[in-house]
Amino acid sequence: MSIFNLEAYEKQLKWIALVLGVASTLSIVFNHQLWAMAFSLPFCMIWIYCAWLHNEKQLKYINVLFAGFYVFGLTRYFWIN
Repeated sequence: MSIFNLEAYEKQLKWIALVLGVASTLSIVFNHQLWAMAFSLPFCMIWIYCAWLHNEKQLKYINVLFAGFYVFGLTRYFWIN
């Protein structure tokens, strides 16, 4: 299994993304900014991959944008703290 041949696991990846999205939301509710970003980045990466499978350009670019924000936020968090 290569990283680029995960089409057979798309449904499982989407379930993992759902769990990551819920964990991120709960992190926000409980005011844990670091954990919210840490859960959101892999969430975005899964959706970027799934969007590439189906050529959903808008979804892909929105998630690329948010992934960039999360990478910036995590880098800033560790740089400042």
